[in-house]
Amino acid sequence: MRCMYTGTLFPEFLVHNFIVRLLAASILGAIIGFERDLHGRAAGLRTNLLVSLGAAVFMILSEYIALTHVNAMSVVSIRPDPTRIAAQIVTGIGFLGAGAIIKSGFTIRGLTTAAGLWLSAGIGMSAGAGNYDLAVVATVIGLASLVLFNRVERIYSKDSYRTLDLVTDNEADISRIVGILESREVRILYFDKEKNYTNNTMHLRLNLRLRHRDSTDKLSHGIIQALEGSGVSFSVIKWHHQ
Repeated sequence: MRCMYTGTLFPEFLVHNFIVRLLAASILGAIIGFERDLHGRAAGLRTNLLVSLGAAVFMILSEYIALTHVNAMSVVSIRPDPTRIAAQIVTGIGFLGAGAIIKSGFTIRGLTTAAGLWLSAGIGMSAGAGNYDLAVVATVIGLASLVLFNRVERIYSKDSYRTLDLVTDNEADISRIVGILESREVRILYFDKEKNYTNNTMHLRLNLRLRHRDSTDKLSHGIIQALEGSGVSFSVIKWHHQ
């Protein structure tokens, strides 16, 4: 099998061996997957390995079809396009990435795992094309970003947006509720109040911006506990993710 690119990290005679390409894709994909496994993600070592390996298989197959059928197809004025299979790899990985994204509590989880699957596919495509330099460098940068930036993100505060629904009685002290929220670095972006005089209930809907360093779940539960201990009687306290 011929190769359009020869990586400088490996001897030229190895680049022509598709087994080396498949092994390289598997190992590099497994490295990314191992980091995900350490954090208990469903798309871990095996998933990333298979994604990278599968991408390499399709890249090798794409190159093989283009090289072996180029002469036959030129007779009927048809030119093989090896990029078509590669383009379908990107589309297919999108479905895997969407399946990795889930909602847990008030937090959307799986975005990093989905991005890791995209990276594993790119690494596999690079190894399958014989571009070992690109595959190795992408693996190193990807792994470093997963490990290092996971710690960096804990240093600075981030904003999240939530909607808080409260149902209490018409005589409730709204200023006390607002004070509790503001004391926890929560900014009220929109405030809607609806009173039902028949049932003597008041429905409050607040669009909030939460500033936090850790999980929003902890901050949300802390606010609920503060509201429960405020002396205001609530029949409903409910969070919504925006």
